[in-house]
Amino acid sequence: MLKKVFGSAVFGVEATTIMVEVNVDKGVGYHLVGLPDNAIKESNFRIAAALQNNGFKIPGKKIIINMSPADLRKEGSAYDLTLAMGILAATNQIKADNLEDYVIMGELSLDGTLQPIKGALPIAIKAHEEGFKGFILPKQNAKEAAIVSGLNVYGVDTISQVIDYFDKGEALEQTIIDVKEEFNRNLNFPEFDFADVKGQEGIKRCMEIAAAGGHNIILIGPPGAGKTMLAKRLPSILPPMTLSEALETTKIHSVVGRVKENTGLMAQRPFRSPHHTISNVALVGGGSYPQPGEISMSHNGVLFLDELPEFKRDVLEVMRQPLEDREVTISRAKFTVTYPCSFMLVASMNPSPSGYFNDPNAPLTSSPAEMQRYLSKVSGPLLDRIDIHIEVTPVPFEKLSDERKGESSVDIRKRVTAARVKQTERFSDSDSVHYNAQMNVKQIRKHCKLDDASKELLKTAMERLNLSARAYDRILKVSRTIADLEASLDINGSHISEAIQYRSLDREGWLG
Repeated sequence: MLKKVFGSAVFGVEATTIMVEVNVDKGVGYHLVGLPDNAIKESNFRIAAALQNNGFKIPGKKIIINMSPADLRKEGSAYDLTLAMGILAATNQIKADNLEDYVIMGELSLDGTLQPIKGALPIAIKAHEEGFKGFILPKQNAKEAAIVSGLNVYGVDTISQVIDYFDKGEALEQTIIDVKEEFNRNLNFPEFDFADVKGQEGIKRCMEIAAAGGHNIILIGPPGAGKTMLAKRLPSILPPMTLSEALETTKIHSVVGRVKENTGLMAQRPFRSPHHTISNVALVGGGSYPQPGEISMSHNGVLFLDELPEFKRDVLEVMRQPLEDREVTISRAKFTVTYPCSFMLVASMNPSPSGYFNDPNAPLTSSPAEMQRYLSKVSGPLLDRIDIHIEVTPVPFEKLSDERKGESSVDIRKRVTAARVKQTERFSDSDSVHYNAQMNVKQIRKHCKLDDASKELLKTAMERLNLSARAYDRILKVSRTIADLEASLDINGSHISEAIQYRSLDREGWLG
């Protein structure tokens, strides 16, 4: 007897429906075909034990299971429940006339309980697109899948619940969530607040400009100046995610299995801070079965690279293209996957190996040769892609001991959001550009027109600091953001001069 049951495979951030055909014939043997990986090949032991512990069995007949499309590589343990239900239905141990109306996924424990799976959200989206009646999956992933409206999502704890649903008609509890309510509930509770930061008013201003225009920023300063503390608070002043951004972000985290248990939508912008020993595959994505890297995990959020020169040079170099294109394509012989990676890069570094630079009271100083060797670990082309370079100085005791609280993240966020609204209106006719940092050359020429005095000021700065054409574009983008924060239609000299100040690493005395 032949029976069909449906599962799903995730490639990139999209799912592909997998049809599992179970055929039972005379003879003995268990044959699993259709390019399964080792985790799927081992599933027959898990399935046999789970069925036996729930009063069923894999009969001693010839069972052939084909996972179609047969030329597509299948991986992971999430097909256990799919295969088990197919075997039970094909061997007539249960009645399951409407089995083909559902996508069924889940990893089985030996006692029949279900373990969570990866990629529940993309699978649910695909199931809804292809007109399936429902999606049966482990309870831990049910909220995540229930984000998709128009699809019945059933979260289950054990295989016996699924068996009773098809065989005896016992109802399963449907998981329903109000996406908008879920989204709004988690929106306004930043974990870290700028009110906790003492002093550093100039750096807070920089952070506000970076957040308003989506600009990449690098903080340079000695140990203990507050670089990491400031970077961690950046997501709290970014504009709230839109519903579509939240869905996109949840989808990527779902593929890697990083959505918290019993959480539906990710409403807070991601903040990723990988260690400097990270490999280029872990940062950008890839592997024999490609997975999203840290840059995709920080999509619509912040990627923080602490101690930038400590990262391996080749790791930083692979980031150059994704920073420009805001997506990363991983190519293999048989397929290509593209992951989105529109993130804000925040980097921090000490100005020298000892951490102190031009400080007469420093306990350690570095020679010019050591300084140059240290700074040259970060390539010029990468620094060019960072719009704002700012020096962070230590906070004096008077500021540290001041009892007054600084401006809160919520207040700063209001100004940032107002500036972003202007940018959304400005780029309303473009699908790929939403804020100033994403502007291409054509849009810079259109939206960043300068008067004669501003042009002269910029020309002098370009010649004196020996800036590249890319740095010229960065200055124009940042000055456009400063103008937006001040609700100014035109860019004037004060906006340009402030933007030029934020190119510390282009100045003489830093990089020779």
